[in-house]
Amino acid sequence: MLLEGKPLKGKELESLKQFLKRMELEYDEEIEYSACILNEEYDIIGTGSVDGNVIKCVAIDPEYQGQGLSASIISQLVQYEFEKGRSHIFIYTKPKNLRMFADMGFYTIVETKEILFMENRREGFAKFLKELQSESPRKALEKEGLAGAIVANCNPFTNGHRFLIEEALKKCDYLHLFVLSDDRSTFSAEDRYEMVKRGIHGLDRVILHRTSDYMISSSTFPTYFFKDQAKGKKANCRLDLELFAARIAPHLHITKRFVGTEPFCQVTGTYNMEMKRILPSYGIIVEEMERMEQEGTPVSASEVRRCLERKENDRVKELVPDAVYKYLMQEAKEFRTES
Repeated sequence: MLLEGKPLKGKELESLKQFLKRMELEYDEEIEYSACILNEEYDIIGTGSVDGNVIKCVAIDPEYQGQGLSASIISQLVQYEFEKGRSHIFIYTKPKNLRMFADMGFYTIVETKEILFMENRREGFAKFLKELQSESPRKALEKEGLAGAIVANCNPFTNGHRFLIEEALKKCDYLHLFVLSDDRSTFSAEDRYEMVKRGIHGLDRVILHRTSDYMISSSTFPTYFFKDQAKGKKANCRLDLELFAARIAPHLHITKRFVGTEPFCQVTGTYNMEMKRILPSYGIIVEEMERMEQEGTPVSASEVRRCLERKENDRVKELVPDAVYKYLMQEAKEFRTES
């Protein structure tokens, strides 16, 4: 048997897709590298892939299970990740695979009925929680006042985001603002965080956090092990929300979560519906707030991106805070145009 690891194309890629289909998995188009074990007839009998620092699409043909092939694949993938300078590695998989990945040095972050989320650092999530607490004022951690939360991508930060934050601050004493660290947006995670930091200037009761790899964008949920993609997206919503509600919110004494209405994105709209269904059972009130409008139209980051592509800078200036506009024009390191 041969172990091959590389970005696959052409017939090899089609063979991998067909194998995954037989294993009841879908090939994820975000995959950058795959490792495959072949039998003597050069048919795939085991595989695993990576997308950034996430291992995904691990599968072994039932006929060859119990021979240690999974360990060989994971070892190959981890080696690839380390060569890319990625030492913190994550896995989204089915709960039935808990023992297998635990035996290979992965630790559970959160588990739901449908999904298991793991990492290769025993104290990784505990360290993340300590960082969140270190960024928070002492009074907030001592439950002096009501703490709320907003989780946002801010791609880029707009007057609409500022409006939502200001309105939320009227209803709580401290507001934890989590900026998603996923780096697949039009603007890099670093640029988005810096724009938010500048955009909230003067709002002293806002506590700014990076989400690291523990909270992800609803548009990038892993759904490769669901035949029904819509059902997969809902399951991933539940995973993200239960991680927030059960493991993050209690450490920061968060009892309210604010979200803007979502008239444009169906995925985000579904996520908001799941939020209103799940979080109250953990004692977290969800308040959906009307988005800021200009000339009868909700202010959106997508409109800002379209204006940037068209070089309509005067319109951009109307939609974002002055400090953010200056950053966009002079300092933003990368703007990935949308296709």
